[in-house]
Amino acid sequence: MIKVSNVIKEFVSSKKYPGLKGAIEGLFSVEKEITKAVNDISFEINDGEMVGYIGENGAGKSTSIKMMTGIIEPTSGIIEVDGIIPYIKRRENAKNIGVVFGQRTQLWWNLPLCESFVILKEIYNVSDKDYKDRMSFLNETLGIEQFDRKSVRNLSLGQRMRADLAASLLHNPKTLFLDEPTIGLDVVVKDKIRKAIKEINSNYNTKIILTTHDLGDIEEICNRIMIIDKGSIIYDGTIDDIKNKYGKKRHVSMDLKDIDIVNQLELNKKYCLSKEVFDFFIEGKTVTYLFDKNKLNVSTLISDVMSNTEINDVRIKETSIGEIVRQIYTNGIEVR
Repeated sequence: MIKVSNVIKEFVSSKKYPGLKGAIEGLFSVEKEITKAVNDISFEINDGEMVGYIGENGAGKSTSIKMMTGIIEPTSGIIEVDGIIPYIKRRENAKNIGVVFGQRTQLWWNLPLCESFVILKEIYNVSDKDYKDRMSFLNETLGIEQFDRKSVRNLSLGQRMRADLAASLLHNPKTLFLDEPTIGLDVVVKDKIRKAIKEINSNYNTKIILTTHDLGDIEEICNRIMIIDKGSIIYDGTIDDIKNKYGKKRHVSMDLKDIDIVNQLELNKKYCLSKEVFDFFIEGKTVTYLFDKNKLNVSTLISDVMSNTEINDVRIKETSIGEIVRQIYTNGIEVR
């Protein structure tokens, strides 16, 4: 289990002044500025959970991850990762966690990939039997053996990301931190990475903390989402909960035989719904209705349209987690 209790992280820097004169003045000034990157956050992550930890750049998510991995120490508060305080027992913590950073690699650039794995085996003291079993699983899940004789520098981005994920799992960590694991990947490779992460979680009950700007990763992989903004956790709950509370808008598009009938129906008046709750737009032979799913049933809408004209096709779209998060940041919705 990961326990984060009332954690604050402050960074102290010299005060900066504008202009050339200010730059010179700053060289001799003793005034300091304090930036609170993380502001009194608390949460727990249980074994086997897959958590999406998201926020805008500068929101505090990277600082949080660095504290949980033991790279930096909090200003105040307590962090425990499987009973270890990571910034005090860094080596012991490193044996229990795996980390994948999308923009960096832990592999040896000029060596064949298979040799990097052998070096990591020795670093983590993985037994011959465990190494054989682990590599068998990783080859099956990630297809590593297809390119493990290549030097790391000659791997494609997709191959390197699969290799980095495998490297982070050689020692069977209890916790896996993933930072942008699918960045820059094509759809096919991205799908392989997502499936591999879910299979790893299923087989080994590995805790997974995923930070990414690709909210498709969050929806595909995670069952819980945490949103951090200006150093504070503003939402912590399930994907379904945030969709039910803040993803009320539903889109229903219908291809109609007689599109002119749409304006005659005046459904908003029939349902007694305002334009904020029920609206539509027409494009060619297609009408798209946008409405609050808690105020109107889809079957009722389709039935009313069908009783007046023939429907050739229907497409229903729920609000995505990406749209919800963008709405939160754009409109400042309070979701705690």
